[in-house]
Order: sequence, then structure tokens, then C-alpha cells
Amino acid sequence: MINRGSEWHRWEPHIHAPGTLFNNQFKGPNAWGDYLTNLEQATPVIRAIAVTDYYCTETYRRVDREMRENGRLPQVALVFPNVELRLDVATVKERWTNIHLLVCPDDPEHVAEVERFLGRLRFEAFGDNFACTREDLIKLGRKSKPELSDERTAFRHGASQFKVNFGKLREEYGKSDWAKENILVAVAGAETDGTSGIRDANDATLRQEIEKFAHVIFASSSAQRDFWLGRKSGVGEDVLRERYDGCKPCLHGSDAHEQATVAKPDGDRYSWIKGALEFDALRQAHIDPAGRACVGPHPPFRATPARVIAEIELTGADWAQTPKLALNSGLVAIIGARGSGKTALADAIAAGCDATEGRLSNASFIVRAREHLDGVGVRLTWETGDPSMRPLLDDAFDPSLYPRARYLSQKFVEELCSADGLKDELLSEIEWVIFEAHSTLERDGATDFGELLELRTTVLRDNRTRDEEAIAALSDQVGLEREKQSQIVGLKSQITQKEALIAGYIKSRDTLVTAGSAERIARLNALIEAADHVRTQIRLWSQECQVLRSLQNDVSDFRTNRAPMALRTSKQTFVGAHLDDKAWQAFQQTYAGNVDGTLTERLARAERQAATWRGREHPRKASDQNPYVADDAELKRLSLGELEAEIGRIQRLINIDTDTANRLRTITTKIGDENAALKRLKDALADCEGAAARTTQLQTDREQAYLRVFESIVAEEQVLHTLYRPLMDRLAQASGTLRKLSFSVSRHADVHRWATEGESLFDKRRTGPFKGVGTLETWADALLKPAWESGDPKAVAEAMAGFRQAHQAELLDLSEVPRSQQADYRSWLRRFAKWLYGTSHIEISYSIDYEAVDIRKLSPGTRGIVLLLLYLALDDSDDRPLIIDQPEENLDPKSIFDELVELFIAAKNVRQVIMVTHNANLVVNTDADQVIVAFSGTHTPGKLPPIRYLSGGLENAEMRKHVCDILEGGDRAFKERARRLRVRLDR
Repeated sequence: MINRGSEWHRWEPHIHAPGTLFNNQFKGPNAWGDYLTNLEQATPVIRAIAVTDYYCTETYRRVDREMRENGRLPQVALVFPNVELRLDVATVKERWTNIHLLVCPDDPEHVAEVERFLGRLRFEAFGDNFACTREDLIKLGRKSKPELSDERTAFRHGASQFKVNFGKLREEYGKSDWAKENILVAVAGAETDGTSGIRDANDATLRQEIEKFAHVIFASSSAQRDFWLGRKSGVGEDVLRERYDGCKPCLHGSDAHEQATVAKPDGDRYSWIKGALEFDALRQAHIDPAGRACVGPHPPFRATPARVIAEIELTGADWAQTPKLALNSGLVAIIGARGSGKTALADAIAAGCDATEGRLSNASFIVRAREHLDGVGVRLTWETGDPSMRPLLDDAFDPSLYPRARYLSQKFVEELCSADGLKDELLSEIEWVIFEAHSTLERDGATDFGELLELRTTVLRDNRTRDEEAIAALSDQVGLEREKQSQIVGLKSQITQKEALIAGYIKSRDTLVTAGSAERIARLNALIEAADHVRTQIRLWSQECQVLRSLQNDVSDFRTNRAPMALRTSKQTFVGAHLDDKAWQAFQQTYAGNVDGTLTERLARAERQAATWRGREHPRKASDQNPYVADDAELKRLSLGELEAEIGRIQRLINIDTDTANRLRTITTKIGDENAALKRLKDALADCEGAAARTTQLQTDREQAYLRVFESIVAEEQVLHTLYRPLMDRLAQASGTLRKLSFSVSRHADVHRWATEGESLFDKRRTGPFKGVGTLETWADALLKPAWESGDPKAVAEAMAGFRQAHQAELLDLSEVPRSQQADYRSWLRRFAKWLYGTSHIEISYSIDYEAVDIRKLSPGTRGIVLLLLYLALDDSDDRPLIIDQPEENLDPKSIFDELVELFIAAKNVRQVIMVTHNANLVVNTDADQVIVAFSGTHTPGKLPPIRYLSGGLENAEMRKHVCDILEGGDRAFKERARRLRVRLDR
């Protein structure tokens, strides 16, 4: 047996034929020929027919004979009787409730057996008890109407009077093993002649009992289908299981009584059954009504045909006794004993899809059998008809080939689920799925999730880095300004000392001058003061010249080096902007105005001013009575050359000897130098006295930068939420196992790291609230951590301000550097500020959680559930075949049933899934569409053992036996376990 397993086919479960007992509208001499032709020409093609008649099987026997003897209905593979009976339960439409017996035709004596079963049904009338047989129905008809002489007419009338008692029908069905094995019961769900018409409150229980007894509901409305599949609010599967013995398949036939409606149900409401063309497919539909039966113009859409492997063929493999296999488009389960060739088939399919790269372990078939696989190829034929051919050993594998399937090999699953494996690999796979869920436009040109995340967060992270650098720089500046404030007292003392020193020099200078020279001494003092002023001007203009020359050099360096480098960096950073070289030229940084002209002009002016103030050296005149400077000249506007010449002249006129003159010159020079130093001290004092105001502004700027750091952090959190939005939306709408997944973004503050770094700055032996190791961490946990990890930027800034206000003084007192060591203490203060406002200990982390546990912390078994959840339920965008080798590894049977079965059922409806498994739950309870059984023969040394395969659907009895033998140990073992566990195995 080798076939594609369970496939959708159109069934006609309720159709009458010419000669039907009631309401026969098939007219004309060629009624049967026309009827059969209409069935043969029906579109969509009918593959199975339940020929319906009232209380008998006559029309069924005629159709069966036409097929066998005359070759009619060549495309119909299955025909079986549908015996329609009327219960003694009335509807609101004043009709009787119809019930149908769908009879399996596999038993050669099925017609005789069903008629024997019908004979057990009784109807009491006219003081007699009539059986539901042709003979008794004729007698009943003539009892009711003695004038009926025609046997057919009497039969029809008797049947119209015969009403089946539901209780008796259920009783006889329960007592007949043959009936239970060969008859499925269907009940009409319509209002006219079905259970929907049983509305009397007194009959509510009876109606429910009739529906519970039925295996199939003849109904076509979506509302009834949803009800019987447990999809109605308040009426779930559990309710149906408890009250109605489970969900029920809904089917609909044309119920044709005339040629015009043969195989033409209203609204194209055709019946579709998934399974092989055998009666067991109907039984399987009763077991799995949602997956195996539907009513509509066409069967449910499955995987995209271009993404479905229709057939695999192994070429050049003499060990493959079944070289060619057709594959189902749904769930394909490969089973077999160990070493039977299960993984060989999965590896071969994956190799044909270019999907084995990096996925094969040393235990894989291709690796273990490598020496025997030279020349072996795999040919895949896709549903659309296009074939692909690959060697099984593809040593020249081209990594640029995009895999046409996703292969979850044993190696891949074990690595992702191993407790010792790379914990981030599973998260990376989830991120890839999330990335694929974003449209091309939303990806911003990124090729993976990490790149997309980088694109969306680069600006935010750059902003955070800049603000963190600003905090560090501002903290340095605050330290410098604090240091300046501490210098005020010292500077004032130095100024007082300097002023006293200058006064002393002046007094000493005055003692060197002879009496009677008061006017000349006054003139000399004025000249010296003016010379000090002019020297200051020369120094200022000279400094300006030097700064301007440095600025000229900086402009040259900017143009030559820094601006071109900045442009090159921008091109690399923003390559995605796709600007050409001409466009990039607009981004070349340059100065807005004529900086060269400005600098040249300002430098020339500064040089002129310095030269003007400096002046020239004046030669000594013939007589010291001739002045260099007029008496009324404005001394502070003269050049230094003029002033120094005049000072020399005045000094010579004063009556002093050479030694005294030298001393006077020295003291005069010192007075000038000390005056210059005094001015520098006063400038420094003014700067230090302004430090308090600047410190306040700098602290405000630092707090604003601290606030901006957290604004960037919160914005990055929002970016992560946006990127994960497809996953969040999917989880919000999900049910069952999928709802156990969640996504979380969190800020993590490493308080221990922050506190440890801070404690390294303190003397922890001192008394106070921060004494000892760990106390700072305790305080930070209470006062800062909540805001760091969950507060908005404003809350974080307020928390830090509160912490500073409450504890900064206490922390400063713990300095490991004594305040007396002013230089070292000032350096310590800068380190303290950098630590206090540091944010490097705060990181954004995000995780995928399963039942509120980060997937990286899950057990191997639970990680396996998440992995399968990912590919079976979340990966909507990937419609390639999914090949899985033994997904049940590390999982117990209950977890498989509770967590995975529904995932596989949902996945097989949208993509082809090919699975190697040893677990019965994954084959039976997922209702696998195709089961492939692998067998291996005797192993000859030096060769591969012969391998063969069987395939089919679970509706096939032979395939079910193989499944039971391989996965359950056989029928006897299965029943014995059930007996010992006291599990009932009723219908």
C-alpha cells in the first residue's frame, strides 16, 4: 500500500435514485440512464455516493449493479446504502424526524445484514406487531388500506405508516455487534424533518438523546456546523463531549428526488470528506469532524501548491526498495522501528530542499552512511509540477541557495533545547520569525532582526552616549568650579600679601631718593605706573596674536583633515541614504563666513597694536634736562620705549650714586612685576567668586543631561515594543498553548556594581548610615532602584535629586582622602560626581517568556515546546515545508498531548509538515494526513540494509494496525495497558 494518505474528496451522502419509495420525481423511460449520466458529469467530481431510499436498499442495489456490470460511474470509488427512516417524533412543521443508517459496504453480506437489522425494528398497529421488512410493510399497507392490490403501492403506504421508535432503535443498535461495526447513524438537523424541529420543552431531552446517538448531522448552515464543532459561546467541546458524546461532523447532500437537482445542493453546499475513498474515512470524520469533514463550494485551502513536495524519488540507490513516494500536502508522519530508515527519508527530503547545511549531526543518516551514498540523488517534484534534483552528498553546496524547506534536525533541536547549549540561539530564532513578520517596507533595508534593532536604536543610543559623556564632562567642570570656590580665601590672602609687598617696595624705593626731589619722585611713580599699564597691553595683544595664529592652524587642520574625515564617517554610517558623491558634497563641513579674511585682519591689527604699544628704543640725549615726554602728556597712551627712556632720564636726574641707582632700578622693576602678579590674582579671584553661580548652572545642566539619558532609555524600550508588536498582536488573539508565551522589556539596574564602585571611594569604617560593605547597596535598592528600573525620566531625576539632598553630605564625609589634602580631595570630588551620576550600570533587556519564565532559563523539554510553538504557530510568514526529526525528545507524553497536538493540527492546515516520530500522540491525536512506515531488511556487512516504505492514511485499517504495532506495541499491549490503568475504551 503506497498512497498520499488522506486527501479531500467530494462525497454525496444523501441522494435518492429513480424508484425511490417516496416522492419519486424521476420521470421518463430513460430515468436511470439520465440519473447516472448526471452523476458522472457532476462538477466537482463525486467520488463517493450514499444511495438513499426509505426503509430499504433497492435503489442502492441497482446503482451498485450498474457500476459492476455496466461500468457506470467510473470516477466513483465508493457507493454504499443510506437507509432513511422516520422516527415517531414529530416536528413543528408537522413532519416526522428523519434518521439515516449509513451502511459500510465492506461486508459482502452487508445488504442482507442491514435488512436483518431492520427486521428487528417493530411497529404495533391493528392488534399486530409489524417488522421493518418488505413483507411486513406490505401487510401493514394493506391493513391500513385494504383496497391496495398493487404490491409496490402497498409497500409504499406501509412504509409511510411505519414509525420507528427511537428507544427501540437505540436498543437494537446497542445489542448488535454487526450494526455497531458497520452502521453509522445520521440525523437530519433541519427544522422541517430534523431535530431542529423538535422544539417542545417536553421533548428537549429526547432531542438531545437523538443527537447524542447520531454519528453524523445532516446540516449545511455555518451556525450548526459551529455548534457541533464546539465553537459556539457557552457550548465548547467539553459540553458536547459530556452531553452529546462529542463533536459531530456536519454533511449535506442534494437529497435529489428529480433529475434537475441530482448532485446539485442549494448554494453549492457540497460535502467534502478527507480520507481515502473507503467507508472508514467517514468513521474517521466522526472521530475528527473539524479536520475531516466540511460543507462548501470547495474543500479547505491547505498549503501553497508551490510550497508542497508532491513526490520524492531516490535515484541510484539500490538499497531503496521503495525509491518513489508520493507525499501529502498536510501532516506526514514517518514511523518505524529504530534503524528502519525514518531519518534517512527525512534527511533525503531536506537535502533535496537545500536545507541540510549545518543541521546534520554525526548520528544523521547522510553522515553515517556517507561512504555508501556516492552517486545517490534525490529528485523532488513539487505540487506545481516543477522538479528539483540534488545529489545526496552535496560537497559543493552553494550557501547562496535559499533552503526550500526548514529542517529541524535532531542536532538542531538538541542544540537549541540543550541545557548546556547556547541559550541565545532559541531567542535568535524567535527574533528571526519576528523580523519576517514585518513587511519589507517596515524593515528599513535591514537583513535581520539585530540589524533592524540597530537601525531603530542607533540614534537613541548615540544620544544616550553623548549625554553620558556630557554628564562626565559636566561633573569634571563642577569639580573644577568647586575647586575654584575653595581657592577664594587663599586668593584674598595672597592679594593682601601682594598689596603689602608692593607697598613695602614703594616705601623702600622712596628711601633711596634724596631730599628735595619730591616732584621728580612723583613724576617717576606716574611713569612707572603708566609703564606697568602699557606692559599689560603689550602682553594682551601678544597673547591675542598667538591665539589667532593657533586658530589659523586649527582652521587649516579642519579643512585638511577633520572635515574630510567627518564626511567619510557619515558616508559609512548612512550608506543606506544612497546619496551619490555630488549629493554628499553638500554635507562637506566648512565655515559659514570669510574666516581667513577675519583672521588675517584681526592678526594684523593685534600685531600693529602690540608694536605700537611696544614702540622703539630711544637713544640717550646729550643732556638729561631734555625730556622725552612732555609734562602734560597722557602717560598711559605712550609707548613703552618712550616711557622707559623718560624713566631712565628722571632716575639720572635724581641725585643718587650708581649703586643706589641700580637698587632703585631693581625695586622699580619688582614693583612692576608684582603689580602684574597682583592683577592676575584679582582676575583669578573674580573668576573664583563667580564659580558658585556657574556651579549651580552646571548642576542644573547635569541633571537635565541625566534626565535625557533616561528619555533615550525609555525611547529604546518603546522601539523594542514596536518591533515585537507583530508577536504581541498574535499572542493577544491566541488561545491554548500560544497564550503561555509573552514578551517583556525591562530596565535592569546593576545596583551591586554601582554600589561597589561607589564604596571603593569611601572609608567604610566610619560611623554612619553607610558604614560597612553593602550598606550603600541597601540604600540604593530602596531609594534609587525602583525609579531606575521602572520610573519615567522625571521620576528618575527626582529620585536622584532626593538621594543627593538626603545623603550627599554623609557620603562626602566618608571620603577616603582627607580634606586637608586639598589637591587630592578635589580630584576625589570629581571621581565622586562621575560615579554618582553614572548610568553605565543601567541596561535594557528584553526576553520572550513562557509561563512568565525567560526562555533562556527553561528546561530542555520546555524549550522544545517553545521551539515547536515558534515554527508551528508563530512563523506565519514562512510557508515552506517544515521537516522535523523527533520533536518529542525531552518531552513527556502528557506535555506532548497538552502542548503540541493542537499546534500540529493548526500547522498542517497552512503548510506541509513532515515529521519523524516515535510518539503516538503526534501521529494519532494530530490525525496525521499520511503515515509513512519504514522497514529495513537484513543488514549485509559493507552495504546498507534494504529499506522500504508503506504509506497511507489513518482511515485505513492496515495502516492503523502498523501504527498500533509500532507506537503502542500492538493491539493486545494497548488494551492490556488500558485494562490495568482502568481506562474505558468505549466508542
